[in-house]
Amino acid sequence: MDLVIRASRRAVALETTLLLHGVPRDEALPLHQQLSSIVRREGAEPALVGVINGRATVGITDDELTALLAEPNIPKANSSNLGVLLYRKSSAATTVSATMELAAAAGLWVFATGGLGGVHRDYAERLDISSDLAALARFPIAVVASGVKSILDVASTREALETLGVPVVGFQTDRFPAFYQRDGGVGIDARFDDEASLAEFVRAEIARTNRAVLICNPIPADDEIPAPLFENWLSQAQRDADAAGARGRDATPFILARLHDISGGATLRANLALVKSNTQLAARIAVAP
Repeated sequence: MDLVIRASRRAVALETTLLLHGVPRDEALPLHQQLSSIVRREGAEPALVGVINGRATVGITDDELTALLAEPNIPKANSSNLGVLLYRKSSAATTVSATMELAAAAGLWVFATGGLGGVHRDYAERLDISSDLAALARFPIAVVASGVKSILDVASTREALETLGVPVVGFQTDRFPAFYQRDGGVGIDARFDDEASLAEFVRAEIARTNRAVLICNPIPADDEIPAPLFENWLSQAQRDADAAGARGRDATPFILARLHDISGGATLRANLALVKSNTQLAARIAVAP
């Protein structure tokens, strides 16, 4: 693999899918600059991860990001299609699983994201499980996230993580968050209340297992969306997805876009709040003694 590394061990990996597929294009570069500033304020180094013309890149520059944003159709890379995109010299935005793979290959040990993929709610009807879960069992990196996306089957996802042997710890929480909600209804393996002890554990655990550690950081309390309100929005978005025939990989982006519309932008505002919070925590872990 042709891997470009512009990052040190003190860097925090950041994904490109949020920027290229998760926010309006004109907001992507300012958001990246905000996240980078958060990382630098804590004494760490931001490392944006993606694929540039078939070159896996850890530490994408602003100019490279601007060029990606100018392309109308940038594919999303996960662990299953990353190799094909590299082989075909394509550019791509990396999802959680692909970002983990490339960041770990570059020697990074901390990655900040919003929320993981997981087991979909219609699992009983159709097998639909995100590659993010398998990636956590494969790649040695700490992932700071606000649990899993609220549109998923949170309890089943938590069970799958246990089955895969992925340690799930919380920062100042005893509960497994569900993206927009601080409590997803299930517990975690252990709680840590300060960054230093959390970083010490994570380093030791990664060295012991050569696998990932999931660090759950709930959405800030002021930005939480009440569960009943969110479920109403989600029901409407799912009905719209069914009517539009959105299935498989197309379902999640369709539903998230509809949630943004139905909520009047509230879901995107909450998403940005939790991503910034996760980025700050990841940076503090990266520089902890």
